[in-house]
Amino acid sequence: MIPLLAYRDNSCDPKKCSVKKLGRLGYVKVVDSLRQIPKSSLILDPNADHALSPADRGVPSVTVLDCSWEVLDDIVVRTWPLRRALPFLVAANPGHFGRPCMLNSVEALAATLWILGEEEQATEILARFGWGMRFLEVNAEPLREYAAARDSAEVVAIQECYL
Repeated sequence: MIPLLAYRDNSCDPKKCSVKKLGRLGYVKVVDSLRQIPKSSLILDPNADHALSPADRGVPSVTVLDCSWEVLDDIVVRTWPLRRALPFLVAANPGHFGRPCMLNSVEALAATLWILGEEEQATEILARFGWGMRFLEVNAEPLREYAAARDSAEVVAIQECYL
């Protein structure tokens, strides 16, 4: 079980916030300052230079940046020691259903867990949402392939087949 954190900047719609729900249920520790995140935590950052891969297994925790896509570039994590981008996946959440690479925070956390070999934990958090299992159905093949990759370079090569 990998500890999950979420940095929330409150720019997303609180009524639709999937992380708030996971926080209330005790699956995610929600923080409002980057200083509250351990430097050893892997941060999910779509602007990172390296793709998440099974080579990242063993990280002490995973942090998602829970914010609106419009303000993502304003959150300064460029110097964070361990940043990873998720490979190509398709959203299944109601706000972005069917849109490539537009995952919400719960989907991002679940995809990360799946790639890192924590399928049970990924399924558990997705099960809290009516659309959650659909995310695994839509992305079953790429998630399986990414989870079997050796490293970031192999994940990127697999991703190219889907782009």
